[in-house]
Amino acid sequence: MAGEQDSYDYIVAGAGSAGCCVAARLSESGKYRVLLLEAGPEDKSPWIHMPMGYAKLFAHPQLNWMYESEPEPELQGRTLYQPRGKVLGGTSSINGMVYMRGNPADYNEWRQRGCTGWDWDSVLPYFKKAEDQERGPSATHGVGGPLHVGEHPVKWELADHWIAAAIEAGLPRNDDFNDGVQDGAGHFQCTMNQARRWSTATAYLRPAKNRPNLVVATEALATRVLFEGGRAVGLAYTQRGAAREARARGEVVVCGGVYNSPQLLQLSGIGPAELLRRHGIEVVRDLGDVGAQLQDHFYVRLAFRCTRPITLNEVGNSIWRRAAAGVQYGLFRSGPLASNGICAGGFAKSDPRLDRPDIQLNFSTWSFAGRDRKGAHPHPFPGFSVSAVHLRPEARGSVEIKSADPTAPPAIRFNFLKTRSDLEALTAGMRLARKITRQPAMAPFVAEEILPGAAVETDAEFEAAIRTYALSNLHPVGTCRMGADPEAVVDPRLRVNGVGHLRVVDASVMPAVPAGNTNAPTIMIAEKAADMILEDARRAA
Repeated sequence: MAGEQDSYDYIVAGAGSAGCCVAARLSESGKYRVLLLEAGPEDKSPWIHMPMGYAKLFAHPQLNWMYESEPEPELQGRTLYQPRGKVLGGTSSINGMVYMRGNPADYNEWRQRGCTGWDWDSVLPYFKKAEDQERGPSATHGVGGPLHVGEHPVKWELADHWIAAAIEAGLPRNDDFNDGVQDGAGHFQCTMNQARRWSTATAYLRPAKNRPNLVVATEALATRVLFEGGRAVGLAYTQRGAAREARARGEVVVCGGVYNSPQLLQLSGIGPAELLRRHGIEVVRDLGDVGAQLQDHFYVRLAFRCTRPITLNEVGNSIWRRAAAGVQYGLFRSGPLASNGICAGGFAKSDPRLDRPDIQLNFSTWSFAGRDRKGAHPHPFPGFSVSAVHLRPEARGSVEIKSADPTAPPAIRFNFLKTRSDLEALTAGMRLARKITRQPAMAPFVAEEILPGAAVETDAEFEAAIRTYALSNLHPVGTCRMGADPEAVVDPRLRVNGVGHLRVVDASVMPAVPAGNTNAPTIMIAEKAADMILEDARRAA
């Protein structure tokens, strides 16, 4: 445990997808003393390590920040639930475990925006460095890295039929969405190993935890970055009710995630000056984009009643099936509980004139009546879902502190559906998802469309359904945007603009959201950032 005031070479605030990687890499040589702070507890819950346990973590108040957005004007004033990991491993300990890098063109666009060193050719080595690919090495995949990436451990009959139906509907078959070509339909890979979740706490932190130069402090909430002479010199935090401080001889690295990183910067006096003064916070650096440029994928779930009892709904609705599944998983690491449920999908264009896919389809072997702070509740009959996800929404939102209290959740605003193009793209995605389920390979398994319902046919009816049912896809990025311009929060080496010895390393630095799930890109960013931090230390020596 860290003392009330202790000294380190590096302090890493947040032990999530990025923080576990950064702390492990910075402590790897044994040369530097590293403190890693995590607001939540250790990752001891059995629900974390069992793949299907993530349904139990979706609204777990001890392991989840359980944030809620502000009312969304274009979504009938609905708020959008935002689960984020509050535990070692962060959201990688509670997410759906899908491994998806995004499109190479996403990273080339980052470079075009001034983010030198973040084009596809530059980031691919870090994806490979992190990866232990079950299929073996290739030009685009690595082996021997901390993060195990492999096939879904459960073979679902429905998934095979859905892929066949997608091909019948015109999508090409794609056996690897992460080798540079996204278009098509196929099975998803996942971050599991021997039917257990492979979070960054497991992949990076567990092998490093016994290093004498690495201190991991749990239940330790970072409350303020400490500054002297225009540079970060430490961090104030609370641990189990006690106020503490730690000093950094080298750098403070903020890895709190898309909501907590801008919150910590704002609490520390870095952000829009008017916002900070409103809450009585002394302005260290007037930086208007701290908390701005929030982006997320946006989706609507199409739910179907299945004609056969071959889905996860039957397990969720029967105490006896749940018990049998628990025994099967405990003895053999197999069966429904070894599944994450999101086992197949595809990528397509909402408009054939586009240069690359802007729609992701996620096939899930369950259907549910609702998804909120009380969890997800399966329909009382066999069912499956297809989510149509818009990957390039034009909406931009914000994250702002509501007070100077570090325990108060920030105000989260997405501003979804501010443009017509976002609505049209999602409508096209929903039509494609429905078209696939009506193909010969899938039609025998469809008893009826439950949500939004087969009666929804016109553009106006789809728009009404989107405004009623669409949700954040829980892939937020951008609130500490990287760039070369003076308004950017961090530069391409992830150093906070105008402040010395302070970096942000997590999904908040992404200048635009990649086309796919964001956990793998976040780990890539952490791998690259650790290299840059160590390189800068060698230069300064």
